[in-house]
Amino acid sequence: VQLQASGGGLVQPGGSLRLSCTRRGTIFRLNTMSWYRQAPGKQRELVASVGSDNDRKYSDSVAGRFTVPTDSAKNTLFLQMNSLKPEDSAVYYCYANVVDILTFTPKDFWGEGTLVTVSS
Repeated sequence: VQLQASGGGLVQPGGSLRLSCTRRGTIFRLNTMSWYRQAPGKQRELVASVGSDNDRKYSDSVAGRFTVPTDSAKNTLFLQMNSLKPEDSAVYYCYANVVDILTFTPKDFWGEGTLVTVSS
């Protein structure tokens, strides 16, 4: 399983940006797909997630500004970021917890990070 993330860049405060994460590879079941972020000198934190029943959860810092649309046909999770603030600047990582098709055990996968910089 591979997770390919894209869409990072430089944006002004108050602007919007959309990240994409495409999952490739065969699995038995997808349990969760999430976005994490890590700012310099800080721990990686959960931003938003989508569960197997399509329930969405958001961190308090992004609730009301970020959403996580999905395209199931393309195995893609998006992170739509609106009203961006300088404190949203970080490397954003895609994460998936899946049930492996061969072992039927849960496994974690991470995509490569994509840098988001919010600055004027």
